[in-house]
Amino acid sequence: MNEQPSKIYLLPNLMTAGNLFCGFTATLKILEGALLQASNPDAAGDLFHAAIWFVLGAFVFDFLDGRLARLGGHESPFGREFDSLADIVSFGLAPALMVYRVVLQEFPRACWIIAFIYLACGALRLARFNSVGARNEGANHQNTFTGFPIPAAAGLIASITLFLLWLAEGEHHLGNWRFVLPPLLLFLSFMMFSQFEYPSFKALNWKTKKSIPRFLIIILVLIFTVLNYEWMPAVLFLAYLLYGVVRPWLSREWRREIEEEIGEEHPAETAEQTR
Repeated sequence: MNEQPSKIYLLPNLMTAGNLFCGFTATLKILEGALLQASNPDAAGDLFHAAIWFVLGAFVFDFLDGRLARLGGHESPFGREFDSLADIVSFGLAPALMVYRVVLQEFPRACWIIAFIYLACGALRLARFNSVGARNEGANHQNTFTGFPIPAAAGLIASITLFLLWLAEGEHHLGNWRFVLPPLLLFLSFMMFSQFEYPSFKALNWKTKKSIPRFLIIILVLIFTVLNYEWMPAVLFLAYLLYGVVRPWLSREWRREIEEEIGEEHPAETAEQTR
């Protein structure tokens, strides 16, 4: 029997390619910064700063590719695999390498091990996600992720690093604040394989309907985030991380209110579906 060729849809996979480009460029910036760190610390700091923005850019591309695929009904096994390969570069390798380079001077061996643990857990998390997705092919989209998603983990690392740079008042180095990052990597490695559940917001797309007050709140949050880009992304990623921890203690009504995804499809679904 001839194997059916996988379908390749242009727009969603262009977004995934943008994700991969950002992850690859972030990795290059980190390596270039490492080479300049001894001779030109200011230039190295600028390169590390640029790498943070490329990791956050990869998060935006990753958010868009799934929405475009679901909006046009263009999800495919090829797209899922391509997305995971891009994710391991942008959200696994780049953040691990970033923390490894920032803290390398003090604890070279320990930092190498911690960075690898994060990278390995991220790869295993993506492999588990793909295997579950392949097993449930054709089933309704899950409303929650089990374990903290790796794009959000990378976004948290990048935004916390950006926040620490801001705390350093424009300095191109983090000082002692950098020692927060290795424990954060270990904690996120655990959270990626935890049983905490996080809303996927997969039904959130261009067709999603919101009331005018909610729409205005979302716009205000976006504007406030842009105006306070030094620390507001870290607040949003931390809020998402903590929400998964407190979620089991929230009532069903509270969860529905927070996670509500009002679209034209599956209006009666709740967030109780998990895998």
